[in-house]
Amino acid sequence: MNAEMSSTTVLVAFVVTLIAHIGAKYVLRYINRYFRGIPMIIIAIVLTLIILFIIQLPYATYYAHAKPIFDRLLGYSTVLLAVPLAGMDFKGLPIKKLSIIVMMASLVGAFLPMGLAYLFALNMETILAFATRSVTTPVGLSVAQIINAPLVMANLIIIVSGILGAGVCRILFKNITDDRAKGLALGLVAHAIGTVEAWSISPTAGRYAAFGLAINGLVTAVWLPIFIMSFIP
Repeated sequence: MNAEMSSTTVLVAFVVTLIAHIGAKYVLRYINRYFRGIPMIIIAIVLTLIILFIIQLPYATYYAHAKPIFDRLLGYSTVLLAVPLAGMDFKGLPIKKLSIIVMMASLVGAFLPMGLAYLFALNMETILAFATRSVTTPVGLSVAQIINAPLVMANLIIIVSGILGAGVCRILFKNITDDRAKGLALGLVAHAIGTVEAWSISPTAGRYAAFGLAINGLVTAVWLPIFIMSFIP
């Protein structure tokens, strides 16, 4: 009986999430008529909470049953980012300049939040969690495990930074017309959430966001654990 109830709750949690994200697309289209810059993920979160309230499903129960499914799907989706990368036209692409941009984004994305956490006198575990800020969740949690950072804190930092990055980038893009620049910025700054936002701008922006997310995650996953374990006791 408990197994049946658990399976039913898992199905309900999955359907609730699916409905919220599909509904967020239509709600965003309506909102965009009057106000632009709200990330779709914010609307999806609000819709999820509204649906949970209506069906009287506690958030803790929803989270416990939805997390294992979407953790696995998130890993698959990260791997599938290779699909848009395969569709990119690399002819004439300034590889050296892009490499410098990605490396700078990787270094700044780790050292800046760590430095701010240090200035605010946060403990070492929290400082290490901030080191994962600039990479997508599966990569960030893997790095957090290696450097012994708290997983819950790292997960929260990654998600919040992605939401804020996607929202702020939309505002900063008012005077930028190159979708490649928009996409790359979103992928580097707001990782997975930014990539979703980039696809809503254009396929070109989406592909460049996937490129920035994937390469930044790869670079950061290589140098960050080595640096932390070598220089931070």
